[in-house]
Amino acid sequence: MRASFRRWLDGETDYLSHIPDAAEGHNLSRRRMRELAERERERVEAMPRTQRAAAAAQRVFYAWYWLVAVFCCLALMAVFLYMTAHISRYGAENPRTAEVSDRYIASGVEETGAVNVVAGMILDYRAFDTLGESHVLFTALLCVMVLLGMDSKNMRHGMEDYYRVLQEHYYPTERDPILRRVGLILSPCIMLYGIYILLGGHIGPGGGFAGGAVLGTGFVIMTSALGAGVTDRFLTVRTYKTVTFVALSFYSFAKGYVFFTGANGLENHIPKGTPGLILSAGLILPLDIAVGLVVAFTMFGFFSLFSRGSIGGDSM
Repeated sequence: MRASFRRWLDGETDYLSHIPDAAEGHNLSRRRMRELAERERERVEAMPRTQRAAAAAQRVFYAWYWLVAVFCCLALMAVFLYMTAHISRYGAENPRTAEVSDRYIASGVEETGAVNVVAGMILDYRAFDTLGESHVLFTALLCVMVLLGMDSKNMRHGMEDYYRVLQEHYYPTERDPILRRVGLILSPCIMLYGIYILLGGHIGPGGGFAGGAVLGTGFVIMTSALGAGVTDRFLTVRTYKTVTFVALSFYSFAKGYVFFTGANGLENHIPKGTPGLILSAGLILPLDIAVGLVVAFTMFGFFSLFSRGSIGGDSM
């Protein structure tokens, strides 16, 4: 068995040769590889000396690039494995973890002003983690916009044909009278409920991520039921970019201010208000609104990009 595997690994034996299609494809692929290698060698030999030196330098660069990439991955894996090995066993008491959780529960309302301990934790104690998560959503949608974006002056025929077939062969949901009437009734209620969750995250269950998800779902249902022309009036590319930029910028500057004035035992000058009221918890409420807007626009952006290749009917 070991000798057979060694012969297959060295290319001496092809165990798929008894299958005509596989053998033919294998031989064609090998001939194709030889042709490409020969063509590349001729191309390199025909280059001037300066270009050949540049090509050699590029090959050296890519060799070092992959070497450094593999080294960084292995180093990161080693750090993760080292930290995993030092995690406390399941059920065992960890004094440091217990100290952090006790601090959240005992002093959360006093230090953050939020009745909801979870909101105080993710938007005050660990606000920079939430800022990173919001930027991850924003970056993900930008990547999808780049990958699926179409230039209005030079549209790619593949994507153009895809969306043309999508419009021709898929049933337009906005023409369904039942879905249209149900969506007309439900979408305002869903968006109102999302706003309620968004604004009450510091005094009860909810917050930016939950409220933003519900609000984005309302936008999706409205588009599916009433047609894209309804949401195109206010959810355009310009609106998306403006809202997300303002929300993330406000979050960054606001938490930067809190970090420099409230960290390391320094007094935080932002009033926390009376816990339990809607206007309380310092910056947690506006930060919830910022996060919720980013989440809602990201959800609707994904839906719009994958359904018709653009946001608000604007080409990117």
